[in-house]
Amino acid sequence: MKVFRVLMKNKELIPLALIITAAASGASSFAVYSLNKKPDVIIDRKRNPEPWENVDPNVPGKLITVNQQWKPIEELQKVRRATR
Repeated sequence: MKVFRVLMKNKELIPLALIITAAASGASSFAVYSLNKKPDVIIDRKRNPEPWENVDPNVPGKLITVNQQWKPIEELQKVRRATR
């Protein structure tokens, strides 16, 4: 409640408080999104000790991909076939 009293006394701090709140919520929501949806983020190494096996090389691991074609690397495919 002390924060609200300070904001009511100094009205010029209200936009600053809103911007900081929006930035903090955006950063925390992106962190939760990254931990849940991205295959390159590893949280649990006990159940999945080799997570790189589940990464699809045809799916880009970027936020934004502009005009880029993803093709499998022939040498990598040969090594993958030889080790299986």
